[in-house]
Amino acid sequence: MTKGDFLEIDGSFGEGGGAILRIGAGFSVLFKRPIRIKNIRTNRPKPGLRLQHLMGLKIISELTNSKLSECKVGTKEITLNPNKSLKNNIKVDIGTAGNIGLLLQPIQIACLGFQKPEKIEILIEGGGTFGKYAPSLNYLKEVTYRIFKDHGFPIDIDIQKHGFYPKGGALVKCTLYPPKNKISPIFLTELGNLDLIQGEIIVTNQLRRNNVGERIKKTTQHELEKKFNIDVKIEYDYVNSLSPGVGLSLWACSDTGAVISSGTILGERNITSENLGKLAVNELMKYIDKEIPVDSFLSDQLIPFIAFANDTSRIKVLEITSHTRTNLELIKLFLNRTYRIINQKNHFIIEF
Repeated sequence: MTKGDFLEIDGSFGEGGGAILRIGAGFSVLFKRPIRIKNIRTNRPKPGLRLQHLMGLKIISELTNSKLSECKVGTKEITLNPNKSLKNNIKVDIGTAGNIGLLLQPIQIACLGFQKPEKIEILIEGGGTFGKYAPSLNYLKEVTYRIFKDHGFPIDIDIQKHGFYPKGGALVKCTLYPPKNKISPIFLTELGNLDLIQGEIIVTNQLRRNNVGERIKKTTQHELEKKFNIDVKIEYDYVNSLSPGVGLSLWACSDTGAVISSGTILGERNITSENLGKLAVNELMKYIDKEIPVDSFLSDQLIPFIAFANDTSRIKVLEITSHTRTNLELIKLFLNRTYRIINQKNHFIIEF
């Protein structure tokens, strides 16, 4: 519904969290539609904007020369009046371990609607390359952005320094190339034959003495080679970081163009290195065993992309997550497009 020139969005609907802010702000710029988001996170233990939500809104408003209402941590209502221009570079300072992948989501959505400039460079100092309930940058680089590139929207990630909770401290350069031509629809309904399984394990130097990287790799490689007769390439790297941490992601490439993943797996005190490797393999196998070509994390990232593509897209997913439902409901507010969710045995088809 609208009130005046603003599209009114209830920030408490669906999963009622930060996804509404990220997707709403991205769509606002993409479709040049002013928005007012009310009741922000009202059902959460700490209602209103958190610092990472505030940072994300300020970044997209600065990058796109848009007008953001005055807001701070705890603010429960914001307005965003989008502009039609886009800066070609911006520097972002994040003083916390706020997840960089989540901060990039509204930006990558907004940039779908611009043909100029030719590229946009974002230098991010601070923040986390890994974090709970969020995509790591190696996941975005190897899974999400690989699919984006195959369909007309290249995004490059250069991780110069990793950051973990609680101090963050990452250094990352992100380069986006707004689509010059119409992006192509996505058809991922068959997993097909797997060609290669890869993985990246990032361990901070504080944990090096325990041979964490080697132990995770050994277990992961062994578990995968028991299951598959294809190439398995698992790499680990010890890195400098302000806070200790472990993060890993596995992904498998198929002959249908699918890239299926374990998602982001984080080390925890009560999980051994060996069990962490097994956990990652089990998460990957959850999709492979049921021949699912789009994991639950990727589906959330793809929904805005395929909604913007004019032609029909179709993806097969294991489940309809709360984030996916929220994204789909937001799309109905901005676009006169219909979608279908087809419930089939052991999976769902989302069709635009």
